[in-house]
Amino acid sequence: MLDVSKIREDFPILSKKVYDGQPLIWLDSAATSQKPRSVIQSIVDYYEGFNANVHRGVHALSIESTAAFEDARQKVADFIGAESSECIIWTRNTTESINLVAHTWAQENIHAGDEILVTALEHHSNLVPWQKVARDKKATLRIIPLAKDQSLDLSEIDTLINPRTKLVAMVQKSNSIGTTNPVKELAAKARAVGAAVLVDGAQSVPHMPVDVADIDCDFLAFSGHKMLGPTGIGVLYVKHDILERMEPFLRGGDMVLEVSYEDASWNSLPWRFEAGTPNMAGAIGMGAAIDYLNGLGMENVRDHDIQLTKHALDSFKELEEELEIYGPKDPALRSGVVSFHHPDVHPHDLGTVLDRRGIAIRTGHHCTMPLVRSLGVPATARASFYLYNTNEEVDALLDGIKEALRYFGNGAGTAG
Repeated sequence: MLDVSKIREDFPILSKKVYDGQPLIWLDSAATSQKPRSVIQSIVDYYEGFNANVHRGVHALSIESTAAFEDARQKVADFIGAESSECIIWTRNTTESINLVAHTWAQENIHAGDEILVTALEHHSNLVPWQKVARDKKATLRIIPLAKDQSLDLSEIDTLINPRTKLVAMVQKSNSIGTTNPVKELAAKARAVGAAVLVDGAQSVPHMPVDVADIDCDFLAFSGHKMLGPTGIGVLYVKHDILERMEPFLRGGDMVLEVSYEDASWNSLPWRFEAGTPNMAGAIGMGAAIDYLNGLGMENVRDHDIQLTKHALDSFKELEEELEIYGPKDPALRSGVVSFHHPDVHPHDLGTVLDRRGIAIRTGHHCTMPLVRSLGVPATARASFYLYNTNEEVDALLDGIKEALRYFGNGAGTAG
């Protein structure tokens, strides 16, 4: 069990007051999580104490910076069960990580007539790159559809995953409606036909134990800013034997070993995939975030997620005749995300009213436009929870929604 009241003391921004002294209620962690003091301090310590470029100097600050930078890489490897820190590539975010795979491995391994399989739940970042690869390579992009409860419809999965399938790219937890996908089982099916597996872990790695060896995925992508870390730092895990055969995407800077005017050779793993000056402070901050999460225990983080989601789903039953709630009903089968829609009040209007009460939620299509449109709505309102949220904040959300519905009354809001 998490001591949430004690945890909240570690997050300076949670004491912020907005709009005439309203306490901030942060229910938008699926977009960006807040940061504990230890993460903030790790970045301050870097800039105040040993700010220097890594891998490029023999002086004391560069040596100290390099040690901290590579120590953070090892923390990431241990956190996700990677076989080596050489399998961890620093990127800017999940989007860049997925695009790196699309511009390297996919260019060499996807051919005309091949099939790429994604789910109907994908963030644009795990859909648009594969659309381009499919067009460029004359391959076919296929979609695993949704069942009525917005979980995956796997009734035709043995047809969708077939000998022509070369890549299964799937989100582990939907950022939009919270659905948790059975990635381990789907990875096993992909393995049986010789397909590679990419997992978008942007919403799962921050909220639950994730072990790449247990899933048996070839690629895992996730971001620091959704797991208490800084913005602008992301991770791509690649199985070592695959990474050894991949050609680098960006070229120049620290990714080279030898260069002449006519040719160049590449650095060792993983640095050949990290051209240019990296985000040293971001990586160190992410290492501090992992330390914080490890201190809490990821099983405890997951249990807290489930408890908050259950409380929210139970509370929302009070409005079930007015609101459509999306995603599986079992809180154990979803992340700490609750998306909802009112037929007569546009989500943006609802979000604005909540904001005036200090409650920050996300409204829109959440970078899952095809999914939201498939639900028959232009947008949803989304509350997303994390380890610092409380049942009382969920209750405040419900009270705020009731106030908004009273305010707009009988469909007086913008039609949606």
